[in-house]
Formats: sequence, structure tokens, C-alpha cells
Amino acid sequence: MKKVGIIMGSDSDLPIIQKTVDTLRALDIPFEVHVYSAHRTPVEARDFALCARSNGFGVLIAAAGMAAHLAGAIAANTTLPVIGIPCKSSALDGMDALLSTVQMPTGIPVATVAINGGANAALLAAQIIAVEDADLAAKLDAKRQKDAQNVLDKDAGILERL
Repeated sequence: MKKVGIIMGSDSDLPIIQKTVDTLRALDIPFEVHVYSAHRTPVEARDFALCARSNGFGVLIAAAGMAAHLAGAIAANTTLPVIGIPCKSSALDGMDALLSTVQMPTGIPVATVAINGGANAALLAAQIIAVEDADLAAKLDAKRQKDAQNVLDKDAGILERL
């Protein structure tokens, strides 16, 4: 199975990335986590992206706030799928990061999840890997069924209370 590479622009993004890690662990997907900044460590971020495919990664997740150039910087240096997680900052509530992440030029795509959407980034990465992994696809199907049943159980609980 291909690994998922997770890059965060700062260790302050760890609470968001923890959701990503927890989701990947629940699905038994191997991953690596690194802190590389598009601005403060551009060479390391570039080198990671350039070598990602040969190092066994199948998809990369990049989380950053504010200017949020990390996902784009990673995507510019690989043809692997890149998923951006725009992170909420105190100044603009994450809208700055969201707009930076989705405004990629033609030819350098970045899939983008919701602001602070760590779990969804992991699930999208899993779906990408599951294109060629039937066992993982079955795990994702089972998770969807469990999630649907949880909603139906809550619906039944509400009906009982009302």
C-alpha cells in the first residue's frame, strides 16, 4: 500500500493534523508527518515533494494557514495528488488560507478540503489510494455504512424523545 505524506507548515497545525493521523490509523494506512514551511524551509519542502513518489508515497496532504502556500509549493514539485487543508488563523478565520489553497493556477491542481478539515483530507487520500486497493475500498465502504447507521440511530433517538 502506498503511504500518505503529511506536511504541516507549523507545529501549531498539529491539532488539525491529529484528526488526519487518527483517521489514517483507523484505516491502517501508513503515513509520515513532517513540518516544512513553504517560506522558511522551501528547499526541504521541495525536496520532499520531488522524492515523494520514489519514496513510496501515493498522495500528499499539506496543511497551512494564513498565506497557505504550502500545498501549492508541494504540488508544483510533484505529479502526485496533493490535498490542501486550509487552517484557521486568528486574523481572518481561515478564509485567507482557504482562498490561497483553492486559487491554484492551471496545471498545478490542489484538491482542497474544508477549513481545518483534517479528517476529510485523510478520507480523500484513502479514496485515492483505494482506486487500486480493494481491501482499503472495502474498509471505506464499511466506514460509510457505519456512519450512515450512526445517523439513523440518532434519528430514531430523536423520534423516541419527541
